[in-house]
Amino acid sequence: MPVNTSAILRRGLAAAVALPLLALTACSYGSESKDDDAGQKVAAGAKKIDGLDSVKIGYFGNITHASALVGRQKGFFQKSLGATEAKYQIFNAGPSEIEALNSGSIDIGWIGPSPAINGYTKSDGKSLRIIGGSASGGVKLVVNPDKIKSLKDIKGKKIATPQLGNTQDVAFLNWIAEQGWKVDPQSGKGDVSVVRSDNKVTPDAYKSGSIDGAWVPEPTASKLVSEGAKVLLDESTLWPDKKFVITNIIVRQAFLKEHPDAVEAVLKASVEANKWINANPDEAKAAANKQLAVDSGKALPAEVLDPAWKSIQIIDDPLAATLNTEAEHAVKAGLLKQPKLDGIYDLTLLNKVLAAEGEPTVSDAGLGVK
Repeated sequence: MPVNTSAILRRGLAAAVALPLLALTACSYGSESKDDDAGQKVAAGAKKIDGLDSVKIGYFGNITHASALVGRQKGFFQKSLGATEAKYQIFNAGPSEIEALNSGSIDIGWIGPSPAINGYTKSDGKSLRIIGGSASGGVKLVVNPDKIKSLKDIKGKKIATPQLGNTQDVAFLNWIAEQGWKVDPQSGKGDVSVVRSDNKVTPDAYKSGSIDGAWVPEPTASKLVSEGAKVLLDESTLWPDKKFVITNIIVRQAFLKEHPDAVEAVLKASVEANKWINANPDEAKAAANKQLAVDSGKALPAEVLDPAWKSIQIIDDPLAATLNTEAEHAVKAGLLKQPKLDGIYDLTLLNKVLAAEGEPTVSDAGLGVK
């Protein structure tokens, strides 16, 4: 489909202002985590890393952040950090986590690709680096089967995404454009009504009939299915090798520069946690759900947890090429002006850890620190 470059640039410039405002409105950062951690025991004789009392780690209470959930619940982070305490904050949205990172409220975080791109470009490449991968997949288009029988039936319907400009919103707008349909990216109005709805309220919106479906990550997709929705499209089928980044690991650049040993320790714990998750999927699923219960006060029921867990791949590779593609999708949708992503990755420490574990190293797709 031909692209109106000047129109995209005009919309992109406007969006470049609008999207960072999402972060500014998130004035309260993540919730302080509870101290009843099963995995917070410090081994006798352990030493602090680089003299640090603590490393502050952020993540979402979401199954797509399974590496962080399991790494915490099973003690991988604390073991790797020795006598340096692993402290945690839980987030509900990427913009608030980026604000926490910028303010120094957290040092390292698990986060989706779009907020990482926005945070990096908003700061002119000075705020963060992506230092590792965590998960691929786990995003689905689920719909009311009484109203939508096929993909072509999406036209004219009301479909929810989690937030203006978030990873799933960008993916859905790009998919709409590929169908030849038109939607204003800011208002969501057009051939399809894109309804920006927090994942927490989307299941209720579906039950009330105010939306006809949603393009959402797990476990929201499986929650909707438990309410009678049907999976119409798994986003992984749209990507080469059925892999695309859904969660990465980021770090404050200043923290990376000043405390590389601590960053390496967290990455070592992440790699070990991922290896354990993939070797022990059922036990890992239970551990992730146990941590979700600690963080949110409520575990996921089996009818939601089981299908959600199966749709996510836990990986160390940040899938840098797919992040670059997702940025291109945001530009095409008119939500972002052309970003300069050179230097967004620093995979030096991750590849050091992977090599020590006898695992293949991973690529930054030409977007690494020079």
